[in-house]
Amino acid sequence: MAAKKQSVDDPPSVDDSSQDWDSFVTQHGDVEAEAEDIDWKKMAPDEKALARYQRKQDESLEKHAEKWSWMKDKKHKQMFAEIEGRLQGAMGKGSFYWVDRRVFDQVFDRLTLLSIFKLMKKGIIDTVEWPIARGKEAHVFRGEGEEGAIAVKIFHTSNAVFKSLVQYIEGDPRFSGLKRRHRDLVTIWVRKEHRNLIRMHREGLRVPEPIGLLNNVLVMEYIGDAKGPSPKIREIEVEEPQLVYDYLLYFLAVCWQRARLVHADFSPYNILWHDSKPLVIDVGQAVTTQHPRSREFLVRDIERLITWAKSQGLEVTTADALYDILNTDPGELWAEEEE
Repeated sequence: MAAKKQSVDDPPSVDDSSQDWDSFVTQHGDVEAEAEDIDWKKMAPDEKALARYQRKQDESLEKHAEKWSWMKDKKHKQMFAEIEGRLQGAMGKGSFYWVDRRVFDQVFDRLTLLSIFKLMKKGIIDTVEWPIARGKEAHVFRGEGEEGAIAVKIFHTSNAVFKSLVQYIEGDPRFSGLKRRHRDLVTIWVRKEHRNLIRMHREGLRVPEPIGLLNNVLVMEYIGDAKGPSPKIREIEVEEPQLVYDYLLYFLAVCWQRARLVHADFSPYNILWHDSKPLVIDVGQAVTTQHPRSREFLVRDIERLITWAKSQGLEVTTADALYDILNTDPGELWAEEEE
């Protein structure tokens, strides 16, 4: 009988009779003899490198301990014990165990925890749950407030990213006497986003409703559902792009003519699709029309809108859009009953 042809997928055949020590040494060599030739001194760890590594580990532990040393204070321990159960989601425990604990360590420093504690005492925040967005300037968490779901935007206090955003603050008459210390910039930025939301919301524009703020914490309306936040407009297929374009042009016109603001970062990344309508977010960098660079920022916003519109197959131009925003009554660009 012919021998069975071995498939490439079959395991190699093993002759059990050859698997004794002598035959193994004959095939692979004397391992013990080879081991005698190894220079074990060369394989030993570098003592200096080990010492450096240990030193770095110790320094890291000391810094981490210093970061949270204020929690040993009786008053602060009592404060945290009171709100700890209401931060379970953000801490990666309880129903939201999947949240990375590093997020908590990165975001919730002393100032933030004290601010959240006070906002909880005021009834503005009940719980802080899972993170729904993060950026260089802030993390946003879904939470619960007196009237349901809220968004808790926590601006970072431990990095210098806000120094690059001074261009959106200097020249704004609402924030004269600007101080360049990082913590001051953070506080000003939070107040700026809150004021911009109030102005836009007052004009009936689709932006999250501002609810409250304290130091580096901004509380506003949550845009989404129980499953998660609403998608960005760049992430969905828009069925009627002309209607969406008309509303976004109207948005920029109302900002300029009535709210006296320019968004200054008007892109598909900052426009959500909620309840089958566009809704604009991240208005912290918005400047007043008195800002020396307001027209430059307006043209940039229009160019981004035109780029999106053309990607949707619309025939529009920057020149026409700019004319309409500056000169046409917003009511002629879009009307509520046309939705």
